[in-house]
Amino acid sequence: MADYDLIVRGGEIHDGSGRPGYIGDVAIKDGRIAAVGQVAGTADEVIDAAGKIVTPGFVDIHTHYDGQATWENRMAPSSNHGVTSVVMGNCGVGFAPCKPEQRKLLIEVMEGVEDIPEVVMAEGIPWNWETFPEYLDALSQRELDIDIAAQLPHSALRVYVMGERGARKEAPTSADLRQMREIVTDAVKAGALGVTTSRNLMHRSRAGDLAPSLHSDEDELLAMAEGLKDAGAGVYQLIPDIVADLREEIELMRRITRKAERPLSFSLIQMATGDPDGWRNALAKLDEAHEEGLELRAQVYPRPVGMLYGLDLSFHPFVFHPSFQAIAELPLAEKVASMRDPHLKAQLLSEHAVHTNPVSIKTAANFRFGYLMGDEPDYEPDPRDRIDNLAREAGVSPYEFIYDRLLDRDGRQIIFQPGANYRDGNLDAARAMAAHPRTVLGLGDGGAHYGMICDASFPTFYLQAWVRDQGRVDIAAAIRALTVEPAQTVGLNDRGLLAPGYRADVNVIDLAGLRLHAPHMVRDLPAGGKRLRQTADGYVATIVKGQVTYRDGHHTGALPGRLVRGAQSAPAHA
Repeated sequence: MADYDLIVRGGEIHDGSGRPGYIGDVAIKDGRIAAVGQVAGTADEVIDAAGKIVTPGFVDIHTHYDGQATWENRMAPSSNHGVTSVVMGNCGVGFAPCKPEQRKLLIEVMEGVEDIPEVVMAEGIPWNWETFPEYLDALSQRELDIDIAAQLPHSALRVYVMGERGARKEAPTSADLRQMREIVTDAVKAGALGVTTSRNLMHRSRAGDLAPSLHSDEDELLAMAEGLKDAGAGVYQLIPDIVADLREEIELMRRITRKAERPLSFSLIQMATGDPDGWRNALAKLDEAHEEGLELRAQVYPRPVGMLYGLDLSFHPFVFHPSFQAIAELPLAEKVASMRDPHLKAQLLSEHAVHTNPVSIKTAANFRFGYLMGDEPDYEPDPRDRIDNLAREAGVSPYEFIYDRLLDRDGRQIIFQPGANYRDGNLDAARAMAAHPRTVLGLGDGGAHYGMICDASFPTFYLQAWVRDQGRVDIAAAIRALTVEPAQTVGLNDRGLLAPGYRADVNVIDLAGLRLHAPHMVRDLPAGGKRLRQTADGYVATIVKGQVTYRDGHHTGALPGRLVRGAQSAPAHA
């Protein structure tokens, strides 16, 4: 009988602690790390990691696999980029708790906020639950390629308790607040990692209605905080109001954290317009909260938070022009053929967008601040190559400039519009935010924005661009930022380190060969729905709970991932 189930031999080990790497072995037994260093003995399987780096599996604490986890087994694209554990239910949106008559509303909210087609959710979600504990029970039956953990979403909670009053943004009664508090407590005791909410005015249904959680008064936000306090566990996650003074938003978060006596994390980005020092002020407020003893952290994204546009995507320059509606549902090849007609081209160029949601109209028009994306995407592009600048040089409007280019590559041309975290042609603010001691990498949004954003690939970008190509981040610090830091932020203390007793979630990576490809559209969702995928070269092996799930980017068929219920303790002997 072999001594171990698996040994990864001879790689450069970066164990997640932030210590310098060293050459050694990682031995795995019964889904746990058994030994690290110079390991003698035999194993049922040996992976030769010479010339490669060996890291813990990556942890993404901001995803939206709430629906996808109920209808399929692979949590791609996250699992294509070394991620072995995800946390979902962010931004206050999700599917539990939910009464049968409320399902349509929650689907409409998720469709607008997270760009998941209604027909996909209507066909894919089994709805074999009502309460949040029942939702967790349903998830616990799923076999997946990575581990998932869930949070209780505020919009679903509000509608569940208040019905139509909650959807209409009415103020809750004292009885409503008591019930919300109790449901938060029950959810956390059943295994939720916490509760989430959104105050972002861009979070709307596709028709333009604000998500139910928006404009909730402070007493409602504090009631949920008290639910965490009663449970004695959980983390509060919040998306701030992006048009408000962020310093005031953080003051609100400090009051929530005091009431909950639990940690809080929130999304922090550098806005493309407005106060250029907003993010710096936020970091200063984080320091103040730390001095007060509050556990307040900001989730930051290490590249632009932006949009993708294309004829086969959710948005493109002509998506809301009236004449486009006649061809909108045609297959891509037929759509391209139609748009090559000079008469339709002239008509589309003469029209303006028409839609009930002003945010959607503005989003479509923002293509002019984008860049044409090649097969190897540039996430820090030269402003001189921006579409509006190129159009100005050509003496035409941005719409005229982009029309024929959208038809390139048989209509598969993609426009990348870097929004937040990209200003004056650089990512300097993103790098400064990511380096701050009270921030954590996040905002991958895997499982959402199927037709407009593909950001779950950020671990690959981070290692390829910031560590290998630019040398801006030390590799040991980068691995720590992708592993133990996000894991500990949400209480998953049993993973993120290569040390005896910890979860055997491991990556073997060819850092020199790491290459991120451009997103591409596939049609593999329920009801024939489409979504963006993004692949990468360089992942030699990804291991979840001791089982190899991916070899050279290809799924092995192994599905060791399961629901993680609640916070997890570090191994007793670690």
